Amino acid sequence: MVFSTKLNQLPKQFFASLVAKVNKKIATGADVINLGQGNPDQATPTFIVEATKQALDDPMTHKYSQFRGNHEYKQAAADFYYQQYGVTVDSETEIAVMGGSKIGLVELPLALLNPGETIVLPDPGYPDYLSGIALADVKSELIPLRPEKGYLPDYSEWSPELKAAAKLLYLNYPNNPTGAQATPEFFDETVQFAKENDLIVVHDFAYGALGNGQTAPASFLQAKGAKEVGVELYTLSKTYNMAGWRIAFAVGNPEVIEAINLIQDHLFVGIFPALQAAGIAALTSGQEPLQKIAAQYASRRQAFVTAAAKIGWQAYPSDGAFYCWMPVPKGHTSESFSDLLLDEVAVAVAPGVGFGEQGEGFVRVGLTIGEARLVEAVERIGTLHLFE
Repeated sequence: MVFSTKLNQLPKQFFASLVAKVNKKIATGADVINLGQGNPDQATPTFIVEATKQALDDPMTHKYSQFRGNHEYKQAAADFYYQQYGVTVDSETEIAVMGGSKIGLVELPLALLNPGETIVLPDPGYPDYLSGIALADVKSELIPLRPEKGYLPDYSEWSPELKAAAKLLYLNYPNNPTGAQATPEFFDETVQFAKENDLIVVHDFAYGALGNGQTAPASFLQAKGAKEVGVELYTLSKTYNMAGWRIAFAVGNPEVIEAINLIQDHLFVGIFPALQAAGIAALTSGQEPLQKIAAQYASRRQAFVTAAAKIGWQAYPSDGAFYCWMPVPKGHTSESFSDLLLDEVAVAVAPGVGFGEQGEGFVRVGLTIGEARLVEAVERIGTLHLFE
């Protein structure tokens, strides 16, 4: 069998190769501390699981789900946005239900761009953004995110040619892989820039609940006029430890929402009703579960950063998502350093270059294990005396 040209054009799956390396090391009998993935380690809250069990017992959830999602789930999402961010949303025209936010990120170029048109992506950024580029046969331009600018794009650097060509812009804050956060002022600037250049903005808000444990990260939709120029993608994966459940939603501009709904009418039909019941339970539960999970990651971040500082390893100062962004020692690339840690002390991290050229010189450390193991990982790395 010969695969299609389109399938052969898909980018190499970065995380799949990372997992393969880790599994190979584990197969040797090594006690690997895996800090390379962004997979929540805690259980989904019990009240969400119980709500799902009740839904499973209802024969009505066994039928085909509605096209474009159940009204109750979309209303829960709209209410969540008003309660969390003060943003008023029409549940029927400004919410699209998705089986995980990655689906939206991959299908939006197909829904909004014609072959050959241009999407602008952050560098460093989530590698799976590239999948939508290949499937839609569009052009991509990378904009550099630099530590000295807080990993925010500088719109003054855009050339006249890029401004004219760009149709779609992806942003992601709190940022994967750096943990950087956006300010409300930056989002205001983004809205104005998008209006001036006829640009659609897609804000990947996957880590929207994970700030410093005290203050919630800013939503793009809180910026005045944001719904006029774009949408925000919100997933329950990190907010409620529901990564395997695959349920999310897009919120914002009605035309973009209609584009998502239309392409999903043909690709997916709908989401299993019991999963939507789980989403309703999560989104209507109040702030306590969000605050508890955010505080846990903030505590882990502090434990890791403090331990790393003791061996002379200084983290990039971020307080969002559940990652630490760590510089590599002199004489190493991000990949050679990652390989060294796995080979010599059985600690797995993600090389920064896997997130783009601007990620070179750093590794991403996931905070999805307990504090004791995070500190142990640093102690193992300290035995290599790389930061003295």
